Amino acid sequence: MALRSKGRDTYLDHLGEVPLFASFNKKELQKIAKASTELDVKAGKTLVEQGRVGHEFFLIVEGKASVKRNGRKVADLGPGDYFGELSLLSRLPRNADVVAEEDLKVLVLGQREFNGVLDEVPGLAHKMLATMAKRLREADAKAVGH
Repeated sequence: MALRSKGRDTYLDHLGEVPLFASFNKKELQKIAKASTELDVKAGKTLVEQGRVGHEFFLIVEGKASVKRNGRKVADLGPGDYFGELSLLSRLPRNADVVAEEDLKVLVLGQREFNGVLDEVPGLAHKMLATMAKRLREADAKAVGH
C-alpha cells in the first residue's frame, strides 16, 4: 500500500524528530524511511537475545524497553534510542537482551538495508560513531567506579 504524500510527509517529519536523524534533509530521511520497516511489538517480547548473532538494527519510535546483560538490567531505552548496531557492524553475537517493557513501535533495518543506509547517508555513520564513543566512555567510567 502506497502512502499518500501527506502521510509520507508526516512520517518523514516524525523521523526528523528522532535525535539520530534530526540533522538530515528530506532526501536523506526518504532513504532511511524507504529502507526501514515499522513494527509494533507487544510488551514482554524479547527483541534481541544476548549471545545470538544479530541481523537487525532497531530504533524505538514509541514505548520503552530495557537492556539486560547476564540477566541484570543495565539500561532503559525509550523513543529515539536505538540498538543492534554493534552486532551488525562487528558481526559478533549480541552483548545484551533487549525486552519491550511496554508496547513498542520500532523501525527495523536488516543487515543489507542498514549497510545501504550507511553508504547513502554518510552523516548517519558519523552520528552513530559519536554515540558509540559516548557509550564506551560511560561503560569505562562505570567499570572503574567513577
